[in-house]
Amino acid sequence: MKIQLKYFASVREAVGIADESVTLPDGIATLGDVRAWLRVRGGAWAEVLAEGRALRMACNHIMTDAGTRVTEGCEVAFFPPVTGG
Repeated sequence: MKIQLKYFASVREAVGIADESVTLPDGIATLGDVRAWLRVRGGAWAEVLAEGRALRMACNHIMTDAGTRVTEGCEVAFFPPVTGG
């Protein structure tokens, strides 16, 4: 399954990219799974997406939680709890 990932504010600064398109391996079904899969990249990814760290997630522009299922072509966004302009 292919999805679009977007990173905002301090998450973007930490990982060094604003967006990417990825093909998920089998078994990745929810936003929580995507977050865990990205942590395996290590380094800044593991730190900024760490379990228990305050992080907001959205799927197709709707705020959601780790249990939300991802679907083919969806857009998943990660950002800190508070962002400024």
